[in-house]
Amino acid sequence: MMWLLIASIVGGTLLLAGIPKVRDRDGLLRVVRGYRLLPAPLEQAVAIVLPWVEIVVGAALVTGLAGRYAAALAALVFAAFCAGLSVNLVRGRRELDCGCFAFGAAHEVPRIGWFHAIRAGAFAVAAALLAVVPAGSPTPGEHVLAVVLAALALAAVVTASQLRAVVHPGRRPVDGHLTNASIELRAAATLSRY
Repeated sequence: MMWLLIASIVGGTLLLAGIPKVRDRDGLLRVVRGYRLLPAPLEQAVAIVLPWVEIVVGAALVTGLAGRYAAALAALVFAAFCAGLSVNLVRGRRELDCGCFAFGAAHEVPRIGWFHAIRAGAFAVAAALLAVVPAGSPTPGEHVLAVVLAALALAAVVTASQLRAVVHPGRRPVDGHLTNASIELRAAATLSRY
């Protein structure tokens, strides 16, 4: 059951990453070029092939078809992501779109951090363990339960990340924009008293 749950989470993550990339090939090409790791002809090939690899491998992990082979391929994909992120972070290049799940608009300044590289590395390790450890013989009910639990876990993570982009606990949204103005007004009010 645990193998299926982890495989479904890894596979679901690949599906969540691959589907938006199919719909925005130009955005993916912009991200791949931004990493400055591949020659131009390979950048184009990666932008075409990568989303489909993510979708096929993700579907194979979720459905349990060719599970260990799909897990090995997922481990390679995540290891490549981890390496690409790490190389750019070591180079000091943080102003990159991670390209993990969706792409920012051209005018936005995205940032990568060690969190992204560690997350990709953790998925690579999880997928490698799936490739090494046999899945066993789950019942169809166990498989469905694992997929449902993985879907709920991924939905919770997606919801939390979307909320994090909008809600800032402990800070009023206006504070960030009006802090300097507030300081200037207080200083002016203090000066006008004298």
